[in-house]
Amino acid sequence: MDHPSDRADGAGARLSRQLLVIVDPLARRADGESVRIAKDVLCAGAAAKICLPDGPAEFAKALAKRGVRRPVVIGDDRALLRAVSLLHRERELSGAVLSMVPVGGSVSLAHALGIPPGTVAAARAALDGTERRLDLLVDDSDGVVLGDLRIPPVPEAGPAARPWLRTCRSLVRTLAARPARAPAAEGAGPTRLRVEADGVTLVDLDQPVEGVSVGPATGTGLARVEVLGALGPVCVEARTVTVSGADFRYRADAVTIGGPVRRRTWTVRVGAWGLALP
Repeated sequence: MDHPSDRADGAGARLSRQLLVIVDPLARRADGESVRIAKDVLCAGAAAKICLPDGPAEFAKALAKRGVRRPVVIGDDRALLRAVSLLHRERELSGAVLSMVPVGGSVSLAHALGIPPGTVAAARAALDGTERRLDLLVDDSDGVVLGDLRIPPVPEAGPAARPWLRTCRSLVRTLAARPARAPAAEGAGPTRLRVEADGVTLVDLDQPVEGVSVGPATGTGLARVEVLGALGPVCVEARTVTVSGADFRYRADAVTIGGPVRRRTWTVRVGAWGLALP
């Protein structure tokens, strides 16, 4: 049986040609020419209503009033994540099909999800693509992760960056030492965390943890969990992942930082959202 992430809903049924095109304000400032090209392509191929919100509140209002129009986001990864988060919190994500034209500084997540590079190609995929159902990580505070999350919250990697697990080694002391009412103890070492996958403890509080990564295991409906601890790396696949212990922060999708929290559980929702892809 095909996994929901790998097949189109309705056996490739044609997507609606009525569009609500939401242009993120950061995209307008970053690359107005690409925004103009995207709007021209979309308006030439469909009945498109263009929305130019000034900030997150107007972005949310425009999305909520989309009616029967299919939302197309012109913006970066943060704009896509905002749209998915809003629809999830309104419990309307399962019935919506999103499209995106990546414009802005950080678009690596969009490309990793399968949206083609190039403004014209992405706009054509938004018009003529096929709905693909993708998995989602949902945490116990109703936050969502489309791709990967990492603890400590390693900054988004640039072309010359080293692999994230090696980078964790140099960052962990700074990131693990949270502000406290009393002076922080000197010589703080790696974070002490308990990491559980489907109820099974992978690493406990008596072992220092240098890094945790959670992301989709393609085609399985599970999450890939990687832990780098004192006893070496541990890699498993699971439906539910729980991290607890000292206050920690995490970076989701390389664009948002959550926490500090003492406990957080992420659960895979199979085929939870739809994205128009070539």
